[in-house]
Amino acid sequence: MISQSITLDSLKSDLGGLILKFADFEAKHQQRVITTAVGEIKLNSGEEYVGLIVSADACKNHHIILLPGERNDINWKDANAWAESIGGELPDRCEGALLFATMKDRFQPEWYWTREQHASYSDYAWYQYFLDGHQYLSYESYQGRARAVRRVAI
Repeated sequence: MISQSITLDSLKSDLGGLILKFADFEAKHQQRVITTAVGEIKLNSGEEYVGLIVSADACKNHHIILLPGERNDINWKDANAWAESIGGELPDRCEGALLFATMKDRFQPEWYWTREQHASYSDYAWYQYFLDGHQYLSYESYQGRARAVRRVAI
């Protein structure tokens, strides 16, 4: 049988490592709370507050939260499924414009799918171009990039 002596230094070392592990876990899993003019928003690890969407007709009244991670080389249908799998959705066109205006630096200077299909052409969907801010159409089968957002109702 091998005996191992326990010293105060070895206990301090073990405790220090355990404290670091707890701190790392807490940082990854603890929610942050930000205060806005219309209430508090809880952000999960890696999420970023984008802004508020309030439409004149009151159809849209929510906060936009950008979720961590992105996908590239993904078609529109798979991009929607991916966003849903991480608890979000692709942004709509209005949200895409807000993302370009406020968080352009969080995106590659490429195009990213929105969740909106074209009204007249069912095999086309809109995308937000993060190089120049414009929005264009593409075949849904084309491979693009995707980021997900979640919405918090006001």
